[in-house]
Amino acid sequence: MEKFEESATDKLFEKKLINKVQREQIIAHRDLNIFSLNTELKLLVYLSVLLFTSGIGILIYENIDSIGHIAILTLLLVVTAICFYFSFKNSIGFQKQQTNFENPIFDYLLLAAVLLSIIFIGYLQFQYTAFGTHYGLATLIPTAIGLFCAYYFDNKSILSIAITGLAAYIGLSVSPKSLLSNDFHNTASLSYSAIGLGFLLIIWSIYSVKIDLKKHFNLIFLTFALHLISISCINNLFASYWGIFIILLAISSYYFYTTSYQIESVSIFVFTILYAYFGINFLLYKIIVAIDLTDLLSSFFFVVPFYFVASIVLFIRLIKNFNKKTSDDRI
Repeated sequence: MEKFEESATDKLFEKKLINKVQREQIIAHRDLNIFSLNTELKLLVYLSVLLFTSGIGILIYENIDSIGHIAILTLLLVVTAICFYFSFKNSIGFQKQQTNFENPIFDYLLLAAVLLSIIFIGYLQFQYTAFGTHYGLATLIPTAIGLFCAYYFDNKSILSIAITGLAAYIGLSVSPKSLLSNDFHNTASLSYSAIGLGFLLIIWSIYSVKIDLKKHFNLIFLTFALHLISISCINNLFASYWGIFIILLAISSYYFYTTSYQIESVSIFVFTILYAYFGINFLLYKIIVAIDLTDLLSSFFFVVPFYFVASIVLFIRLIKNFNKKTSDDRI
């Protein structure tokens, strides 16, 4: 990291973007080894919000008979209303560009409000079936609240919750366990829905850039879209019509590969390479099976270790080239 910083400083000096005095000041400042606790403090506040909302859930579960349903709902509603009140009071209002609270503590207060509203609506539906048999409304309403709060208050964490709620509304449960097991594999329509949602997120991210609406949200939209589309395509590679999905995976991989350079996102770049690598290996397997190279299997197993070693080396080089190119572009 230190070598990278020194190299970046030298490049700025060589391009005459800073003078010799400024270069020496930058080096002297780095030699002080000053570091910020901002990230650590925010993590502790985030954990405290999660522990608080989890504690509310445990309190409801363990004392549901003694406290009473009306009392629990009233308590949830009051606490949620208080959190929303202070969030709106200290907000600067909706802006198309990136905004922040003057005090970051209100971001976590807003997160608590959204999580508590989800608990309130879920509990209301579970206990009183307030929405009747329209169970999707119990998911759609918190999702709508989350999307509104994410855009109004400019909160990425709440946006992630809202997109997860949107996926749950169409029948998906966006978690590693549910995506790699359960009904996702057994129900083809779920994977189709996931692909459709992924493309909708891509279209919305492109449109957001066009109208200059919260462009910094694009990384979240594209991250969800990448995983939804890629995992769904990989899931359908084991079906009889796998050819369609290998093409779709190739197209999406190319799109996310080029986009990762545009938005300088190493996470999207890495996962795109991994998903594309799986697709390439699957295609090679299909070719080997189709040609029936049974006589060359012994030689094939001899080559496999070298193939994986070469793949690892190539992967590392791709990451290095990505970091170098994006670093040079920023400079």
